Amino acid sequence: MATIKDIANAAGVSLATVSRVINNGPKVGDATRARIKEIMKEMGYRPNANARALVTQRNPSLGVVLAELSDPFFATLAHGIETVARQKDIQVLLSSGSIQAKTEMKAIDTLMEHRCEAMVVHSKALSDEVLVDYAKEIPGFVLINRYIEAIADRCVWLDNYAGGASIAKHLLSLGHKKIAMISSQYQIDDPILRLKGVEDELNAAGITIDKTAIELATPDQEGGETAMQNLLSKGIEFTAVVAYNDAMAAGAMSMLLDHGIQVPSEVSVIGFDDVILARYCRPKLTTLKYPIEMMGIKAAELAISLAAKKQIEDSAIVTHKYTPTIVKRESVAIANK
Repeated sequence: MATIKDIANAAGVSLATVSRVINNGPKVGDATRARIKEIMKEMGYRPNANARALVTQRNPSLGVVLAELSDPFFATLAHGIETVARQKDIQVLLSSGSIQAKTEMKAIDTLMEHRCEAMVVHSKALSDEVLVDYAKEIPGFVLINRYIEAIADRCVWLDNYAGGASIAKHLLSLGHKKIAMISSQYQIDDPILRLKGVEDELNAAGITIDKTAIELATPDQEGGETAMQNLLSKGIEFTAVVAYNDAMAAGAMSMLLDHGIQVPSEVSVIGFDDVILARYCRPKLTTLKYPIEMMGIKAAELAISLAAKKQIEDSAIVTHKYTPTIVKRESVAIANK
């Protein structure tokens, strides 16, 4: 017997679109609706209670879509979500989006197929419009680490711009004026906003970062090493390096030490996230704390409440935005020149 997934594959559309047709929902063009119905007829598909459960029945499970499963940052996020699910005796179904639109959509659709009405989604590749449509379709759909105004009450997000500005203020307070940056090569909001926060704060102090002092690479240790190698190869003079995240900061420090450059006496390095790696770098990494576990807890609680049709107080909306704070350790010192 054909399933809703078979219909979606044959029609080349998402499970959400087929579900809308089955339940006479909006947001489906007449031509697409007619084509899907024709395919359903050809494949002998008949809507039944199981199919309609995608949008009408509750299931005691919480769907989670993360960018990567092996990254310590996302492991911490998953731990916060799992803590809430365990307390409420709810099963967690986990999937990876890999920062690719097709993969993120497939992950969400698969969770819909498993009838998850509560869902915490980390999506960087899908458009705002697609995510808003999912939020309309899934009662407990919550976005983590992203803000979309149209569904602001379902977004649990970090003020990355403020984080970048905080980094710049801290370095300026220590006399740093020659600052380099290593950031993620992915053109998503997080690195763009962090970089803008740093640049705007420095510009306000009369300091401009030369574009040659900004290197983009993969947001991991290897990327940090590569970015730092490129900066050193250019012969650029700098007293501090701002890294997109702790992994890149660790890679950058390793490359500096390989070249006989001491951290922080010669060059200061500051990261972002405060994952466990930051505490075990040598020197220990000064960084911005990203309260991702706390945000994961909030997102899970919100998703479960929305799925249960519980009313969320308007005052709770303002608590969905979080601000990173500086954790001072050993990798940043007063500028030496």
